[in-house]
Amino acid sequence: MVTKHVYITGEEAADETIYIEAAKILKDGGLVVFPTETVYGLGADAFNREACKKIYEAKGRPSDNPLIVHIAGPDIPEQLVREIPEDAKKLMETFWPGPLTIILKKADGVSDIITGGLDTVAVRCPGHAVANRLLELSGLCVAAPSANISGRPSPTRGDHVIRDLDGRVDMIIVDDTVDVGIESTVIDMTVEVPVILRPGAVTKEQIRDCLKREILSPETGPEQDISVPRAPGMKYRHYAPEGALSIVRGDAYAVRAFIENEVLNVKESSLKCAVLCCDEHARSYSADVVLSYGKDAAEAAAGLYNMLRTCDRKGCDVIFAEGVEEKGIGLAVMNRLIKAAGHNIIDV
Repeated sequence: MVTKHVYITGEEAADETIYIEAAKILKDGGLVVFPTETVYGLGADAFNREACKKIYEAKGRPSDNPLIVHIAGPDIPEQLVREIPEDAKKLMETFWPGPLTIILKKADGVSDIITGGLDTVAVRCPGHAVANRLLELSGLCVAAPSANISGRPSPTRGDHVIRDLDGRVDMIIVDDTVDVGIESTVIDMTVEVPVILRPGAVTKEQIRDCLKREILSPETGPEQDISVPRAPGMKYRHYAPEGALSIVRGDAYAVRAFIENEVLNVKESSLKCAVLCCDEHARSYSADVVLSYGKDAAEAAAGLYNMLRTCDRKGCDVIFAEGVEEKGIGLAVMNRLIKAAGHNIIDV
């Protein structure tokens, strides 16, 4: 397959021919990669079973890992969901368009291809101009997971997508204004007490303030049965770099001392070592590659996947990552790091 690359910069964002061509591809059952505010998405017509199967084939994605359906506006089409609880409507009014995915009871016509065989469907309205224009012009509900090979770090830049999916999809729309950097928050609104299944930029605190009630989240909720994942990213290893990643948590001084000692040990073995750390600690390490999270958790989220891919590009065999405070969007950063590390956490 020959993949068409389209680059949007400045005035090109208003070029309707880009969206018309991309919309036609989707309507004809093809695959289009497009930017959202979170990460790049790999889109297909959500009501075209064969097109959605192509998503799994292009990504090498397990078939029981559900997809998120993207819609153009805050009104969810009747053919997509059975009902919308009042609390779900409050979330939609407050956070849409934006990086929040809401799980609802699916309508009868929704294929099990995109729900992983569940009776629920995950829906979101993205807050990115390119994504919204494509959705509006196509008139489709678009199923779109992250546009990467399954298990790899999600793509936040066009070159990430091209490296993973060139030759596997019909079109890639490149517009590197992806700024959140991690996937959307996913909240299940089909249960008595709403539960966050995947943390993201819309935080637990923000949702609780909106609903004026307690919600469950990964650190407070009941242990999840992930044999049947209810949201993307629950069951399988995700976001993983090619090198062996370890997360080190604890007192800041002890963390730095432990990592630097490990860096020296790795160097003796002739392996290439990388460290991911907060900005103020970056000069403390003698690793081959030292990458800073930035000044806060939001910057860490925005740059996380690019840092992991940078480690791959530089051939790093071993990676140590300082843990970040699990508060606000920091909870989402740690969630992604832990999955990327295959739960390899060292407490010091």
